[in-house]
Amino acid sequence: MDLTYFKNQLEIMRVQNLDLQKNSVESRKPVNLDQSQQGRLSRMDAIQLQEMALESQRRREEQLLKIDFAMRRIETGEYFECIQCGEQIAEKRLEVDPTCSRCIECANN
Repeated sequence: MDLTYFKNQLEIMRVQNLDLQKNSVESRKPVNLDQSQQGRLSRMDAIQLQEMALESQRRREEQLLKIDFAMRRIETGEYFECIQCGEQIAEKRLEVDPTCSRCIECANN
């Protein structure tokens, strides 16, 4: 199993998440509730868009934590081991999601 491949994939994921985080700052700003500037439906749409942007940001932050955890597991030599049972995590599973930390059996339980 090639650690360099997975390390590169994790770095790519990190850069993509950080770029998205940077580009979505504007959409997460508080919504102006001044009724003289926009109608009620427009404000409701703006609030909904802001909530979706905030949830996307929360998911990106969670993904960054998973990436950091996977990188630490690479450094300690535990990357291919399930954190729950200690068995080997299938390489195909890690190819789909390089942040996986559990084998398929433990993930399903």
